[in-house]
Amino acid sequence: MKLTDYSKIAERYDQNPFRIKEVQFDTDIKEYIHNIAKPSYHILDLACGTGLYLDKQLTSFREERINWHGLDASEEMLIKAKEKVTDVTFTHGQAEDMPYTSDTFDFISNNYAFHHFTKKDLALDEIHRILVKNGIYKMHNICIHDMPQWWVYHYFPSAYEEDQKRYWDKNLIFKELLKRDFHVDLKIAYRMEEVKVTDYLVYAENRDISVLTLISDNEYQEGLEKMRVDVKNNPNKKIVNEFAEMFCIAKKL
Repeated sequence: MKLTDYSKIAERYDQNPFRIKEVQFDTDIKEYIHNIAKPSYHILDLACGTGLYLDKQLTSFREERINWHGLDASEEMLIKAKEKVTDVTFTHGQAEDMPYTSDTFDFISNNYAFHHFTKKDLALDEIHRILVKNGIYKMHNICIHDMPQWWVYHYFPSAYEEDQKRYWDKNLIFKELLKRDFHVDLKIAYRMEEVKVTDYLVYAENRDISVLTLISDNEYQEGLEKMRVDVKNNPNKKIVNEFAEMFCIAKKL
């Protein structure tokens, strides 16, 4: 599988308006704190990127005694995260070999990133190792096998081929977590709708969606031009768009 070079998109990553709107208060952290009383908690944002998720949670949980941590493989993304949030211990490192002692974290959040891990089996081993007993690993990601009509794949068909090499399907994820003695609750939120192409042109032009950096420049320009022509010929043009999100809560037994 190809790897996204985040050093090339870190500067424009937060310019994608979807990323700002998408980050929400994490009710699963709230539930964990409610169910398991402790003097303090250690929470890791695994593949924290520019710190958007951490920024939201620090604001939402300011009254709780939480030690926040963020790990990312991109130094450039971590620079952006450190500009955005304080009171977080940031670490540059790989998910497959994390520099933490065993049984450290109560909760690990992993948003839109598991597909980037080159050795996913080792990453899951590490996640299990650093979680405390009854700790939670939360994986949130798109479920590409359930959304072949995503607008990205419509205009950039080679992107689907690249994503098939990067993403595990939900059955494999479920099986691999069970194999490591997790209790797994996996849900898929799916929707199909017609969308206006013009509303998505800004996302394509920003080219911060990781798979768009993996296809060739010619393939990218060809798809982008097709979008622009479609919008020019019919500003109200609509296409069918699928989107599937996976929410997986895995508790270490």
